Amino acid sequence: MSARLVVLASGSGSNLQAIIDACVTGTIDGSIVGVVTNRIDAFALERADAAGIDTELVTRLEDEERRAYDVRLAGAVGSFEPDWVVLAGWMRILTSNFLDHFPDQVVNLHPALPGELPGIRAIERAWDEALAGERSESGVMVHLVPDEGVDDGPVLATRAVPIDPSGTLEAFAAAVHDTEHELLVETLAGLCASDSS
Repeated sequence: MSARLVVLASGSGSNLQAIIDACVTGTIDGSIVGVVTNRIDAFALERADAAGIDTELVTRLEDEERRAYDVRLAGAVGSFEPDWVVLAGWMRILTSNFLDHFPDQVVNLHPALPGELPGIRAIERAWDEALAGERSESGVMVHLVPDEGVDDGPVLATRAVPIDPSGTLEAFAAAVHDTEHELLVETLAGLCASDSS
């Protein structure tokens, strides 16, 4: 039986599109049963609609505490009965009020290598360090999210991306995003294959 994936995305959804394409071609033995976003203007919603995937918008209410929001978010995600919850450009740190509902099921993608550049703007920060002569490469990792730590869960896969400081930030960012798409698809393909075996 193919795996049920729910993707959480806050932005353009380019990683979501890579997963959609891989499910269509059979590279991933699974299907995206839902896409959840916290932003009404997220282009990920349009990508999901175009692919015929159910979507859910869960915005934070005024004065709503993070943990209360995460309870509502868990309800929305849980309604899709996922085998895997994939954070693909999800720009909120999740609390245990969400994560405890999906133990060992939440997969995150981060544009840096393990232990490096946690949090936002990792690509830009890596580029700045390269220009300062402090770094020659960065990378991408896919990891599980067992707790509220930021970009530091058990690592599933990594890939280095060299930095050419004579080039441009845009070219480096494009190389990182291409690597993200490849590594996320490969990792999910492996996880979904082990699910069905």
